[in-house]
Amino acid sequence: MTALHPSPEQFQLEEVLAALGHPVRASIVRRLSSGGEMFCGVIVPGVPKSTLTHHWRVLRESGVICQRPSGRKLYITLRRDDLDARFPGLLDLLLSEESFGTAAAPAAPAD
Repeated sequence: MTALHPSPEQFQLEEVLAALGHPVRASIVRRLSSGGEMFCGVIVPGVPKSTLTHHWRVLRESGVICQRPSGRKLYITLRRDDLDARFPGLLDLLLSEESFGTAAAPAAPAD
C-alpha cells in the first residue's frame, strides 16, 4: 500500500490488538464492520476532532482502517478482507463479543 497504509504483510498482531483494545477505537471498528465507507465525522459523534485524529492514526498505522480523502472530507473503511487474510477469524471473534465496541456510558452523577 502506501507509507500511511501498511500492506497486510506488515500488520503486526500486537499493534492490531492494541489498536482494537481502546473503547473508542473498538466502537469505530464496530460501526465500520457493516461494510462500505463512512465519512469520519459521523462515525463517533461527540468525540473531539483532535481526539479522533489520534484514533484514526492508530487504526490506520496498525492496518485496521483505510482513509480516503475527498476534498475536505475524509472517508474511512475497515480493511476487513486484509485483516481476515492476515489474522483469520480475529474480527469475527471480536465482533461476536457483545461488549466489543459498546463502551458503557458514564454513570450519572449522584444527587
